[in-house]
Amino acid sequence: MKNKLRQFSRKWRPFWVILLGFVSLIWLLPLIYMINMSFRTQDNVFTPTLFVKDLTISNYTIVISQNPSLIMNFLSSLIISICSVILVTLFASMAVYGLSRNRVYGKKAIYNTLFSSLMVPISALVIPLTQINSILHWINDPRGLIFPYTALGIPFAMVILKGFMDQFPKELEEAAAIDGCGEVRMYLQIVMPILRPGIIVVIIWQFLTSWNEFFLALVTMSEKNTMTLPLIAQQYQGIYFSRPGATFATLTMITVPMIIFYIVIQKKFVKGMMSGAVKE
Repeated sequence: MKNKLRQFSRKWRPFWVILLGFVSLIWLLPLIYMINMSFRTQDNVFTPTLFVKDLTISNYTIVISQNPSLIMNFLSSLIISICSVILVTLFASMAVYGLSRNRVYGKKAIYNTLFSSLMVPISALVIPLTQINSILHWINDPRGLIFPYTALGIPFAMVILKGFMDQFPKELEEAAAIDGCGEVRMYLQIVMPILRPGIIVVIIWQFLTSWNEFFLALVTMSEKNTMTLPLIAQQYQGIYFSRPGATFATLTMITVPMIIFYIVIQKKFVKGMMSGAVKE
């Protein structure tokens, strides 16, 4: 039976490769079109073809020359994303470990409340979060995005890490406790290594989410030096869309680094997702 399945899979492998390649090309067409648009001149920017002959780097020159604070914007996005990743990873792993191993009253209610918050879109929270940031004087302050991103990222991180924590054998904890291992040491040296595949998934997901978020950043960061990168493209979208090349150049500068980042770590991301999904 196994031999027949192997022969069947080998026979149809070229078909699946071609099919998946075709589907991948369709999914990549918007990305290819965006990059191509970023190199077009003002004369052929609206030409209804995927590729054109006349290409230029002037759109990138315009973006860089007209945005002297671009490095600050990049650093702002990087700091906000990294800080939110660290806080989400720390708090979510601690919460999952505490709720899974300790007798907490109303544990299921806490889990259900946190998980139900995943259904709330960030657009519905923009106004109350902005009011809170205004009261705390966190407008144009990285904390105005770091803490909301952390609060919004913890429920998803707990969903991912809970699957790994449920597979964690309690016998290891009992053996460590007998050897005199305290709660903090057990969390750092035993629990965290076990949760590593899930933590990798959380880090990647939270970083990409924080990097690409737009709505809350739009109302929180209004000064040029504090803006995150997704906000830079907005200034080229006038009422007549006068500089589409510069807009697409900005979008390319924002998107391509994240694509490269995901390509580099995609194997770990998929491995972590599958490890948490399979329960032994």
